[in-house]
Amino acid sequence: MRLPTPISKLIDSFQRLPGIGPKSAQRLTFYLLHFPEEELQKFSESLLNLKKGTKLCKICKNVTEFEVCSVCDDPNRNKSIIAVVSGPLDAFALDKTGFKGVYHVLHGIIDPLNNVGPEELFIKDLIERIGNELHNVSFDNLNEPKKIELILATNTSMEGESTAMYLSKLIREKGYDQSQVKITRIARGLPVGGDIEYADDITLSRALEGRSEVTR
Repeated sequence: MRLPTPISKLIDSFQRLPGIGPKSAQRLTFYLLHFPEEELQKFSESLLNLKKGTKLCKICKNVTEFEVCSVCDDPNRNKSIIAVVSGPLDAFALDKTGFKGVYHVLHGIIDPLNNVGPEELFIKDLIERIGNELHNVSFDNLNEPKKIELILATNTSMEGESTAMYLSKLIREKGYDQSQVKITRIARGLPVGGDIEYADDITLSRALEGRSEVTR
């Protein structure tokens, strides 16, 4: 049986989304088919406004409605601690932990197999931001040299690790030493509730490297 053209086109559109297979695309399409027209109109307007109503923060490149996002505009945030993440969802996840620093969103990771190089990411903007931050002298500590911490919070996949290593090497090559830019990497190891017997060798070795002292 041949499906009507509007239905088949919407099914094709859904299938282009990550994690949506043919069956899921069909279910979503036929579900929307029974939506009240008013609700469907609101849904379509939300999709259109997704691009029209959002932009990238001019400082951290996170998704926002304004020129500067709410994090970068917050005076209570520690601007000297910058967590570098691959995407906006990573920044949102870190923020739920109560992190009080700021973010820099790369919008991807270096992945040669998929033709994603450093020039496709917001790495140049990060280097410029580091320079600008180091030159922002605080009037409360005029005699103290400015220092920032860069937390490399990319995923622990091979591509994420390669991106973190590239950033660390690039920053040092730009002349920023440890006294100016402290570079740290998020800890890796066993997840909460994870079983040791099912963990791979790399995860176990990193868990041992990142062990902490038990004080009581």
